Amino acid sequence: MITYEYPLSERVRTLLRLEDLFDKIAHFIAASGTCEHHMALVTLFEILEVAGRADLKFDLVQELERQRQILLSFRNNPEISEQALDGALYEIEQASAQLLAMQGKIGHYLRENDWLMSIKNRIGIPGGVCEFDLPGYHYWLHRDAPLRQQDISGWMAPMRPIHQGLTIVLRLLRASGRVEKLLASRGAYQLTLGGRNAQLVRLRLRCELAVVPEISAGKFAVNIRFLRPDMDQRPRQVDVNVDFELTLCNL
Repeated sequence: MITYEYPLSERVRTLLRLEDLFDKIAHFIAASGTCEHHMALVTLFEILEVAGRADLKFDLVQELERQRQILLSFRNNPEISEQALDGALYEIEQASAQLLAMQGKIGHYLRENDWLMSIKNRIGIPGGVCEFDLPGYHYWLHRDAPLRQQDISGWMAPMRPIHQGLTIVLRLLRASGRVEKLLASRGAYQLTLGGRNAQLVRLRLRCELAVVPEISAGKFAVNIRFLRPDMDQRPRQVDVNVDFELTLCNL
């Protein structure tokens, strides 16, 4: 199955983008090649840009506290495992404490590093980080892989609380919905919300279906069109019925 996610708020959109970037940088750091470590720096700068656009730390702390209060309301409920509840509360409290301990604007220490900023300023220029442009960076790429990994991990470390916090929030958000099995007649489907609130739409398709969803949503409905993923011409809506799974998630 392939899962497609469509955010219905700017906050969730930011969290999904950061989740994707944190996953990518973890992959690139774990590798040992110079190209992978170059891409790790590219991704680090993207995280810096996305995380710095809003008061992300405050939003995460506020949401984690709201979820903590909800979980506390389940105390002494015979249908809820006290051990599981304690574990979830501990995880949320630890994440909140680490977020609150963060000082200054997210990534401020990166912006104060002239060497990193010299790379960031040229990395968006096609071919702008060649050895004749940034000989210091060229030298760094020729250091032993474990030393480069140590450097990148060190630059990432102060932002780990952001990653931990958004991971918890997105996990709770994804678990909040109920899966519905639906059928799109001739490649189109409209779901009337009828007063239901949603922050995230999750859509799952069987891998063998050669279609991709185009999702749009408003206050009253979610509209889905299934298109042929044609790489040579403009995608067109399919003319067949498509079965899929849909989940509306809301915290």
